[in-house]
Amino acid sequence: MSPTRGRLTFEQLFQDLIGYVCQDPEAHYRLIIGTDSQAREETTFVTAIIIHRAGKGARYYYSREQSRSVRSFRQRIFYETAKSLEVAGRLAAKLSENGQSDLDIEIHLDVGENGPSRDLIREVVGMVTGSGFEALIKPNSYGASKVADKYTK
Repeated sequence: MSPTRGRLTFEQLFQDLIGYVCQDPEAHYRLIIGTDSQAREETTFVTAIIIHRAGKGARYYYSREQSRSVRSFRQRIFYETAKSLEVAGRLAAKLSENGQSDLDIEIHLDVGENGPSRDLIREVVGMVTGSGFEALIKPNSYGASKVADKYTK
């Protein structure tokens, strides 16, 4: 889903993202993936993809998934990380196919030094870095804690 373009397929999202990069190819870009969740009767997971043109704005896309199974906090954090890694893997493969592999991907994790998630930092950061991506945690992980969080409610 794109806030400006509506519902998109993965291919349409990719073409829109590359089109944005091609508008200003000399700019510095950050490709950010972040997932957040909200547990109620159902658990809502939102994964955001943000293409940030440093100093010149950004575009973002998101997908929302509902899950009936009640997960523990720990399971939810690991599932969030796995969702982000799944999307990052698909994007990395597509970027490589299209000669855009110089665009680095960051995974923004919804964990931080404060709160119950602090005990999970090493494990989820290890999952991400072990998969070849850069991992950021709160307060620097706005892809998960701000953009994705906005659509979990």
